[in-house]
Amino acid sequence: MRDMPDCFSAAMTGALAMLVSVPIVSAAPPHHEEHDSDAHHAEELFPDEPAPLKLDTFPERPKPLLELGPDFLGPGEIGEGITLPTGAVWQPSLLVFGQYRSAIQTFDTGEETFTEWANTLDIFANLQLSGTERVLFGMRPLEDEGEFIGYNFNPDEDEGWQNDFSERITSLYFEGEFGEIFPGLDPGDRHSLDWGFSVGRQPIFFQEGMLINDTLDAIGITRNTVLFDGGSDWRTTFLWAWDDIDRNNNRESREANLFGVFNEIDVPLSTINVDVVWVDDHDGDTDGIFFGASAVQRIGTISTAFRILNSSSLHEDSAAVSDGTLLFSEVSWTPHHTHDIVYVNAFLGLDEFSSAARDPLADGPLGRVGLVYEAVGLGRYGAPLGNRPDESLGVAVGYQMFMDDNRRQITFEVGGRNDINDTDRGALAAAVSVQQALGRNTIIRSDAFAAAHEHDAPGWGIRFEVLIKF
Repeated sequence: MRDMPDCFSAAMTGALAMLVSVPIVSAAPPHHEEHDSDAHHAEELFPDEPAPLKLDTFPERPKPLLELGPDFLGPGEIGEGITLPTGAVWQPSLLVFGQYRSAIQTFDTGEETFTEWANTLDIFANLQLSGTERVLFGMRPLEDEGEFIGYNFNPDEDEGWQNDFSERITSLYFEGEFGEIFPGLDPGDRHSLDWGFSVGRQPIFFQEGMLINDTLDAIGITRNTVLFDGGSDWRTTFLWAWDDIDRNNNRESREANLFGVFNEIDVPLSTINVDVVWVDDHDGDTDGIFFGASAVQRIGTISTAFRILNSSSLHEDSAAVSDGTLLFSEVSWTPHHTHDIVYVNAFLGLDEFSSAARDPLADGPLGRVGLVYEAVGLGRYGAPLGNRPDESLGVAVGYQMFMDDNRRQITFEVGGRNDINDTDRGALAAAVSVQQALGRNTIIRSDAFAAAHEHDAPGWGIRFEVLIKF
């Protein structure tokens, strides 16, 4: 417009003014019927009265076995609570909850058959003090060092009742966050006081249980939400465990100390974990250094996870610690027009990888691979293909189906493993697992498998379990 004559610019300005003004001057009065219709339509879209909650498909509030104080997930007014000298406000509530498992199962290794009725009970008391502070107490009275209350049918020499009650405390710890306990130190939340901590007997689980899967007497300190260029979050945990440390052979080492640094980093395309653990055994030559790194991400529509773990004995190899490396991968996706999951998991064990700490019920580190490598953690029912990675490679391919509004799951799986040192330990197995929810608190699970072992007799197993949550 700058290069046009001034008269042309003036003419254009006048024309635009006419176009703008004409509709206003000549506009006819609105029809009341159309106006009323539009107003009614708008009222339907944006009603003045709030719509009622649609509770017909919403589950009822879960009611714990015992609750004192404000209702768990319940409606109502929030009380004033107790103001501590630090400025924190605590609103104590006590919840008692747990789960009971009971199974009839038979397991044939190819050499011997085990048939049993096994039971276990986990019961917890959770004293919730605030949104970040709590004390948790837990016991497992029907299990004692891997022996469960029930009845053994086979083998004949073990037939009889098992009365292995236990008074051992399985969990007792306090956890909280420094910045929430002392809010007066940073009322504007501008400083880096996001330090979480926990102290006491607590479950510790890293690298999907392959590096550590145990209950330890420990103190952990976590630095949350460290921001950095190129990522959204970095969390670091420092851990020291001084007692109740079960080594790779699932046996407790009473003189060991465990030290670890665990890092989780969110970057644009992945979540990265890098962990280092040192176990110092004052009562033997079983010191070791352990390392784990993983990357979890989606590649297109495919979910993937890749892990590498390593263990190094600082003395001679033993059942508690040995030199070795474990490579592990998970790949899964959802077929089109379904809610089901297809997965392909694989591992490669070089030498004899050992975990830093493993609970007696956790058995070996390969349970994550699939059903044919999983220990059920109840009785003597073992993993069809074992779950130790020593000098071997293996794979599991499965299809998990979801039915009845996700209240029923059926998983079919085939898997195999072979040695890499010419010891003829090859094996194949197929397994199926069915889980069905009954009501709101009960799950029924049935499992079966068949396995063929190179140069050994075939194995098989079948089990039926009832799980009740309360």
